[in-house]
Amino acid sequence: MIAYTTLGTHDLARAAAFYDAVLAELGAERFMEEPDYFIAWGNSKDGAGLGITWPFNKEPASVGNGTMVALGASSREQVDRVYARAIELGGTDEGAPGQRYPGFYAAYFRDLDGNKLNCCYMGE
Repeated sequence: MIAYTTLGTHDLARAAAFYDAVLAELGAERFMEEPDYFIAWGNSKDGAGLGITWPFNKEPASVGNGTMVALGASSREQVDRVYARAIELGGTDEGAPGQRYPGFYAAYFRDLDGNKLNCCYMGE
């Protein structure tokens, strides 16, 4: 259903280094890139991707209130690793890893531009 999600950034190189490391924990790699404009990561070219970009309208990037990107993990341990890596790289805590309700384990953080993300595992 979702092809890709794009987040705005003020500093493409800084954001790229952050997402290279965080998304590597999920086995994702860069699969599309236009220098100085955008980068996209995914686990395959056929699945959903996550991109970062300078806003097309040349206005400053801003964070949407209520907007969040959820990254799917294959285990609770993978959620823990993604969260820890994001915080280690300068991301900010929005909710440490934990069981949110039966069958849903998640962690919440913001990237270096303030975009909110979640890494979750749906399973027991």
